[in-house]
Amino acid sequence: NRIGGIHMVTGLLDRFSIGLSALCLLHCLAIPLLISMAPVVATLAFADESFHLALIALVVPTSTLALGLGCRKHRGLRVIALGLAGLVLLGSAAFAETLGLGEVGETALTVLGALTVASAHLINYRACRAIDCEHA
Repeated sequence: NRIGGIHMVTGLLDRFSIGLSALCLLHCLAIPLLISMAPVVATLAFADESFHLALIALVVPTSTLALGLGCRKHRGLRVIALGLAGLVLLGSAAFAETLGLGEVGETALTVLGALTVASAHLINYRACRAIDCEHA
């Protein structure tokens, strides 16, 4: 049925977005450590700033769709607010250097943003399951 299919997609998108947030965290926290330990890592594609921007480009539409679909069903607007706050933090992290926050600011914004987005998806997933959304 159409409703069950939509909610299965929402559940998949929630889990995918949580994974992307974890990848943002890993990228942000591990890359500086790896680069300091092995300078050759700095030349790899995932060490480049464009990798961070690509992750954000995946997180924003995926999160928007998953959280929007979930909130249509469970009407939990705090999930949307939390997700939006996390996305703003992640977006701000991409411009941390421009904003004069430096690498420490970028790391802090990325960690906080990724944890916030992942939390919103976890709440969304649980809220949908609580009303029997048939997540897979």
